[in-house]
Amino acid sequence: MNQRSIELLTELTQADGIPGHEEAVRQLFHSHLDGVGDIQKDRLGSIYCTKTGNVGKPRILLDSHMDEVGFIVQHVTGAGYVKFLTVGGWWAHTLLAQRVNIWTKQGVVPGVIGSTPPHLLAAGARDKVMDLKDLYIDIGADSAEQAMEEYGVKPGCPIVPYGPFMPMRNPKLFSAKAFDNRVGVGLVIETLQGLADHPNTVIGTGSVQEEVGLRGARTVAAAVAPDVAIVLEGPPADDLPGASGDTLQGKLGGGVQIRLFDPSMIANPRLVELTIETTTAHQIPHQLAVRTSGATDAGAIHQIGHGVPSIVLGVPARYVHSHVSIINIDDYQATLDLLLHLIPQLDASTVDNLV
Repeated sequence: MNQRSIELLTELTQADGIPGHEEAVRQLFHSHLDGVGDIQKDRLGSIYCTKTGNVGKPRILLDSHMDEVGFIVQHVTGAGYVKFLTVGGWWAHTLLAQRVNIWTKQGVVPGVIGSTPPHLLAAGARDKVMDLKDLYIDIGADSAEQAMEEYGVKPGCPIVPYGPFMPMRNPKLFSAKAFDNRVGVGLVIETLQGLADHPNTVIGTGSVQEEVGLRGARTVAAAVAPDVAIVLEGPPADDLPGASGDTLQGKLGGGVQIRLFDPSMIANPRLVELTIETTTAHQIPHQLAVRTSGATDAGAIHQIGHGVPSIVLGVPARYVHSHVSIINIDDYQATLDLLLHLIPQLDASTVDNLV
């Protein structure tokens, strides 16, 4: 087991960064890649590190998004409770009684997401999913004045799930918030650090605002003008009670997930073939995914300029878009191994033949 990877993922997941507020993650990206390549940012907040190999082209984009799903303060009630909006996709059932941190100019304010307790609900209401508009955050304030003036909680403050990094009883499994998509950020960092000899230029990116519409992917891809893109993600695992073995496409311990299709992008067939051949040649465990829903940065990147042949590689995570998710560190290592074997094959001739 790679202890260095575990330490990196601990650091990345415990940094807070909802869409539009990714600064803490961006600082980590910069600190770990300082000296590895030329680091720049675009005007939306995405960051990218360019590592030139033996030649300047082709340009290989290695993408990850830095943001995690979270919330934003909408207003504070007269009694001091915080009403909020979601930033990214949430299901209300995962929110009740969960802890959050509200970031203010006066520091971090902890809170608990609350709602009317079941004892006070009518029988029919107890069986329904709570509406997000009926939820609130209890920060222990007695009034709106105390919440806003003393605590600094005001409209627009970002709210982040509280989810510590923890090892599970199975030594290969780890739980934390924000594996979607800090596993991708970690893979970009470790790949750029590990590449020694490659017939191309690799641009590793940490894009912003993926969870609200792939926004940073558009601007950073336009800035770096890639010839091919490998998008790294923390996709939802589906190895859950009631799942059929015939349909499992994201099993913890199943290896790197290679996504062939989702509604936002069709993976480049020749790049898929090369990727699968590489996993076979180097005995890297992998699993294939054809998804009926969801999207990744590849949905925006593949449409930039004259088009960018793209593929999505993922480390499956259970319970994404909640306060805690679970990964198998072996899947992370399999993805890193694949990247370090795949990227050196992407020379000019190979990339030209992708289309």
